[in-house]
Amino acid sequence: MPTRTLDIDGKAWKVYPSGYITQYDGDEYGLLFVHGVADTRAVRVTRYSPTGARSREQSLAELDDAALRRLFGLSQPSATSPEAGYAP
Repeated sequence: MPTRTLDIDGKAWKVYPSGYITQYDGDEYGLLFVHGVADTRAVRVTRYSPTGARSREQSLAELDDAALRRLFGLSQPSATSPEAGYAP
């Protein structure tokens, strides 16, 4: 699985495709932003619609850092997201 690293406010966030599949598979993908490890780990989740490639891995590779920062700004804490294990 491809990984990107993004510096946001002096913190290194790893960015991964979530692998979570919605009814919009192929049109909408999830991204996980992960900072830290174990008990200090913070996870944020967002979804986006790729404008180029339709594979999760390739579309993540095509996003520039500015686009990833915008998506990070739209992300939500993992505790509220099914990509990170939330179940109502």
